[in-house]
Amino acid sequence: MTKKTNDTVLRFMTCGSVDDGKSTLIGRLLFDTKTILTDTLSQIEKTSKKRGMSALDLSLITDGLQAEREQGITIDVAYRYFSTGTRKYIIADAPGHEQYTRNMVTAASTAECAIILIDARKGILTQTKRHTYLSKLVGIKHILVAINKMDLIDYAEDQFKEIQHDYLAFTNAINLKDTEIKFIPISALAGDMIVDRGEKLNWYNGPTLLDYLENLDASEKNAMKELRFPVQYVCRPQDSANKELHDFRGFMGRIESGLLCVNDKVKILPSGHQSEVKDIRVGNDFIEEAIPEQSVTITLKDEIDISRGDMIVHEEDSIKSTKSFNATVCWLNESPLTMNRTYLIMHAARASKAKITHIEHKIDVNTLAKEKTSQLNVNDIADLSFKLAQPLILDTYEDNRVTGAFILVDESTFHTVAAGMINNIDS
Repeated sequence: MTKKTNDTVLRFMTCGSVDDGKSTLIGRLLFDTKTILTDTLSQIEKTSKKRGMSALDLSLITDGLQAEREQGITIDVAYRYFSTGTRKYIIADAPGHEQYTRNMVTAASTAECAIILIDARKGILTQTKRHTYLSKLVGIKHILVAINKMDLIDYAEDQFKEIQHDYLAFTNAINLKDTEIKFIPISALAGDMIVDRGEKLNWYNGPTLLDYLENLDASEKNAMKELRFPVQYVCRPQDSANKELHDFRGFMGRIESGLLCVNDKVKILPSGHQSEVKDIRVGNDFIEEAIPEQSVTITLKDEIDISRGDMIVHEEDSIKSTKSFNATVCWLNESPLTMNRTYLIMHAARASKAKITHIEHKIDVNTLAKEKTSQLNVNDIADLSFKLAQPLILDTYEDNRVTGAFILVDESTFHTVAAGMINNIDS
């Protein structure tokens, strides 16, 4: 039987507690899918032998990140790439420690699936709850709970089911709705249920970890959502000799959600001017329909003043610009938030000066308690109210992960100080 090819790229994040086997899991995936280069594999074999190990230490593949931790330098998200015969993958290897919360939020912001590892001997830990909550916060719709080290509990089915029960009780407590949760028992060290099924988990009839990833539909159904086309660039070719290009005026950008077709009636925000789509191009090719995540150039049937940062939506769309909203923010900067400062909000292709008018509460990612505070420090997560100098066209993060997100920039240093997810928009 021929395997169906999936030409999409799946971005997923791995996270877990200390010594739960995350590095070994990533190493096993890369090794069993034959993605490791020969010279890298040779080096791993030599290092494993030096350490007196009879088998390959697959965790050595991610040792660069571990070395960074030991040296006490800045820890960033490590990205790994591999592909199978059916799909391409990007792994965001996120540090799970509390002091690296900002890095995990960064990794999770573009992930379509989170693999949360649990040590079968220890069960649900504080970090398990924190990682699950952060996955919910950034809107990940697929969570794979990989219960690892099954070989150390003699592949006991009852312990697997007990952890599954405890985890579902926690997700019910935090109202983790509209999220697909899958449980797979694995042994990253032995390779059971990673790529191959192995022989020790005959009581488990579900897919292996790789089978699950291969068949995961993580498109988020963006095509079913409202059209969002932020204009990135207005194309006016300076070629007076070419009559075709002399009067050309195209609007370039990426379709973030919805579908855009030739002859569609559209509205340009914030001006509110209306027109129809004349043609859609990808490079020099004309197409009839543009889909989410496709970068295109469009022309309109009417001459309308459109600039970078304007948003093109369908004519009947009720979305409006706003000057105030509430958002959940992860503070990324070493310098604390200052209430009397003016910051820059970068949203889609537009920017606006902003003031933080109120800190609603800070969220303790360990206990999930909401705490009153007057200051935010690095890695803190809080709900804030914003007032804008210039109006922006916003969605809530729940409705659209692109137009519902923003970054906050320090006006004086131009350092990114926070990442935000919009909760409520004032009319």
